[in-house]
Amino acid sequence: MTDIQTEPSVDTQPEAASPHSRTMDIQEIMSLLPHRYPFLLIDRVIEVEPRQRIVAIKNVSINEQFFQGHFPGYPIMPGVLMVEAIAQAGGTLLLSEFPDRDQQLMVFTSIENARFRRPVTPGDQLRIEVRVLNWRTRVVKMGGSITVNGKLVCDAVVMCQMVPRAAKKAEA
Repeated sequence: MTDIQTEPSVDTQPEAASPHSRTMDIQEIMSLLPHRYPFLLIDRVIEVEPRQRIVAIKNVSINEQFFQGHFPGYPIMPGVLMVEAIAQAGGTLLLSEFPDRDQQLMVFTSIENARFRRPVTPGDQLRIEVRVLNWRTRVVKMGGSITVNGKLVCDAVVMCQMVPRAAKKAEA
């Protein structure tokens, strides 16, 4: 009598079955967020737990427009852009829940307790983790943190709200 199965069993469930396995590439992110270059500050989503948590990646390059003036000879990513990256990651989580998102706009309503602990420089990869603290119908409060190589560089609590987009004016 021989044991046929000598290797560990392989999970044959589709990738979408795990709530942590959902990923998004840049095209999917751009289908959710209205931001575009040079203000789109997340490159990839690597984990999603709907209405709970999201983890996104931002690859920081010397080619970023803001490095031209912040600061010449000592390039540092502005802290306000790190907070914006937290909001965009959270917005990706938020907007994926609204079927009418093309008629809505997500806007900041508050930023609390923003702290910048280490400088972010070209070549760094930001790991942006956002957790939902409170989700109401159209307002979400989220806590976000950014790490580089496992070290905390920024954290903040942000609040965002969904508002109707203004109707586009007809071109003359």
